[in-house]
Amino acid sequence: MKPLLCLAELLCHAGLHATYVNPPPTHQRLANRQALSTHFPTLHFESISDGLPEDDPRTLNSQLLIALKTSIRPHFRELLKTISLKAESNDALVPPPSCIVTDGLVTFAFDVAEELGLPILSYNVPCPRYLWTCLCLPKLIENGQLPFQDDDMNVEITGVPGMEGLLRRQDLPGFCRVKQADHPSLQFAINETQTLKRSSALILDTVYELDAPCISHMALTFPKIYTLGPLHALLNSQIGDMSRGLASHGSLWKSDLNCMTWLDSQPSKSVIYVSFGTLVHLTHAQVIEFWYGLVNSGHPFLWVMRSDITSGDHQIPAELEKGTKERGYIVDWVSQEEVLAHKSVGGFLTHSGWNSTLESIVAGLPMICWPNLGDHYIISRTVCRQWKIGLQLNENCDRSNIESMVQTLMGPKREEIQSSMDAISKLARDSVAEGGSSHNNLEQLIEYIRNLQHQN
Repeated sequence: MKPLLCLAELLCHAGLHATYVNPPPTHQRLANRQALSTHFPTLHFESISDGLPEDDPRTLNSQLLIALKTSIRPHFRELLKTISLKAESNDALVPPPSCIVTDGLVTFAFDVAEELGLPILSYNVPCPRYLWTCLCLPKLIENGQLPFQDDDMNVEITGVPGMEGLLRRQDLPGFCRVKQADHPSLQFAINETQTLKRSSALILDTVYELDAPCISHMALTFPKIYTLGPLHALLNSQIGDMSRGLASHGSLWKSDLNCMTWLDSQPSKSVIYVSFGTLVHLTHAQVIEFWYGLVNSGHPFLWVMRSDITSGDHQIPAELEKGTKERGYIVDWVSQEEVLAHKSVGGFLTHSGWNSTLESIVAGLPMICWPNLGDHYIISRTVCRQWKIGLQLNENCDRSNIESMVQTLMGPKREEIQSSMDAISKLARDSVAEGGSSHNNLEQLIEYIRNLQHQN
């Protein structure tokens, strides 16, 4: 949601119209719709049914995506036709659609776009390296690297051009760990990714200079590729302080503002910030291990612990409660960009989601990576092995390992990691400034969409 909303705002800031479409549960939780529409008069919000019961948890998996392909498609088609009919009546504020920008996971939009004769631009939530790896899955099957022939997860993956010497079996997404090449989960992932080749253009939330080796290969498959990342930083560079005042990135949770007062009281670069994003769930045992590791590290910590991050009501050891009162702060949710930019924060313990990784890079904060699903493994491997701006935590999340990692990241040995991060952070910030690659690509994308409007 967040980067797509940033993209919609950027297009509206340039004078284009954008209609941002969500299913009802998300639409209703996006509390700042009115403020956004006020500041961006050409930004419109619509809600269409996803065909699921109101109380459905909508857990992101292949079953949900299959359901969406069939249940939401007719509602989406009807919305586009309604907008077009209103536009033809000359009494609507919204012009007829000239193109569709879709989340790359929402592949039913390709069928609707082709049926209505509209160009479709695919924005992809995962990092480009993950997308490129998924595009190479048929080749990995063909050359015998998938399915895995044994249980050695350290075997190098050699069939992804541009990522030589980086990937191991353990870095591939979970659906690659099946035993048969025709397994439904693997085939679903392959088919969905191959659908993206029908795009008129590909939009990537990355810095071209960071992912050039993969993008150069992807350019042989897609007619146009626009790298616009980091999108949140590109938006900030375009509209300045107004971005923060609007809470323009559309969080679905209410932020705890008191934590900022607590951060103000902490020494510079002393706090380790901990967040596992919106999708990751932990067992109670994992929560306790992380908690002990943070308390025992001796460093102040700010931990975002969503109310749904673990199930059940469990007893918390007294020493953890005591240690947290002395030097910790636990919140349900925060404005992450604001926290990462705070002078007292010195490191980020993260699940390695792409949004969080880009936000950490812009803020110049080294990371401790604990990947969990999807593209997290490839991101973590890239961050720690190739870019050398983080440390990778093992999957077992042992408290002593967590303690050691925090002390290394926040202690005197961090200088080498920080030096690498400073260089990459500058590269990211330069890319969104005037003359930077993302800034220039945004101008080209806007011109491309304007030309599409003139053709209609």
